[in-house]
Amino acid sequence: MNRCISSSSYAHHARLLLMNVFLVLAVFTMSYSCTSSVTTLQESNDMDQPPAIFVLGDSLVDPGNINYVNPLKNNNFPYGIDFPTGKRFTGRFCNGRTVIDIIGEELGVKDYIPPYLDPTTVGDVVLRGVNYASGGAGIFNDTGAVFGNRINMDAQIDYYANTRNYIISNIGSGGSKKLLNKALFFVIVGANEFIDNYFTPFFSIPEQKLVSPEMFVDSMISKFRLQLTRLYEMDARKIVVANVGPVGCIPTERTLNYRWYAIGDDSCRSVMNNAAMLFNKKLKSLIMELNSNLVGSKFVYGDSYNMLSHITTNYKSYGFENYKCGCYNVLLDPTQGLHYPEPLVCEDRSKYVFWDFAHPSEATNLILAKMFLDDHGSRYTYPMNVRQLYYS
Repeated sequence: MNRCISSSSYAHHARLLLMNVFLVLAVFTMSYSCTSSVTTLQESNDMDQPPAIFVLGDSLVDPGNINYVNPLKNNNFPYGIDFPTGKRFTGRFCNGRTVIDIIGEELGVKDYIPPYLDPTTVGDVVLRGVNYASGGAGIFNDTGAVFGNRINMDAQIDYYANTRNYIISNIGSGGSKKLLNKALFFVIVGANEFIDNYFTPFFSIPEQKLVSPEMFVDSMISKFRLQLTRLYEMDARKIVVANVGPVGCIPTERTLNYRWYAIGDDSCRSVMNNAAMLFNKKLKSLIMELNSNLVGSKFVYGDSYNMLSHITTNYKSYGFENYKCGCYNVLLDPTQGLHYPEPLVCEDRSKYVFWDFAHPSEATNLILAKMFLDDHGSRYTYPMNVRQLYYS
């Protein structure tokens, strides 16, 4: 029968067969090329991009989210006076960089981790990390209410959930899980529970009569446990949780001791520090509990309390001249409202432990960042330091 096929018909069938072969090869080549490029892109991302950093917390690490929710924006002079040249003042509660800014630089993260509410925080930038922190934020939703709008922890975790969904929609659930499992999470919150909640002058007196410091701290730990567990359930694995610093020693509380509580000097408010230490003790136990119960989790306890206490005790050895007052002399005083002693801003910010009424100066943040990153022997970070956690 094959002999009955004409030469022209044979040639036609041969051409069809040859075209089919070319078509199959072309499809295979295109498929391989696409797969290869995706794989190469993923491999390139894995090799070239350091793990992302996500931040939740209060004004100590707010990069400007407060500007989008509170009419009392924090991007005015002299805040940001020492921020790196060419960068706009973004609303940080500092004369320069926050401890997170510095840690990110040290770990090789490209640029500073952007605020969640900034409209430009979209696209590839999200894959390098997002900062949800807000001035006035706390573990409880009513913390900081005296200062108006703020983004407390529950809302910040909701925002992180939005980011996670955004990442999943862009690189898939598998890619998202891998990115977030490798990422570093910082949680710095809790101080406002004491400053702007339980020990708020006048407003908190009824609560203090009904709720003991021990009961209040237990409620904080209970709420915080749920919040940290929720982060874990949304793929966070490497989580640094900083404890509450010596809140009774910030410039505002020293001033209140002298003016409001008639202590007679500008010493620290011991009742606040005692409550903070009680919380910190229970927080460390919580971190150990979570590490034991949540499979694959790596929680690190950051001892901000002892870090800052060490700096203030040894302030001269670090080149500081003042550890009691803020360089920017704006004090919150119930008898006078915002109080402006003279001069308004000190000439040399590097000589002050505190920038303003509650927040460390950039000079202090540089020291704190090094303690977080390179602590050895679990003096300030447990069970490992931040650099070890990041590369683990």
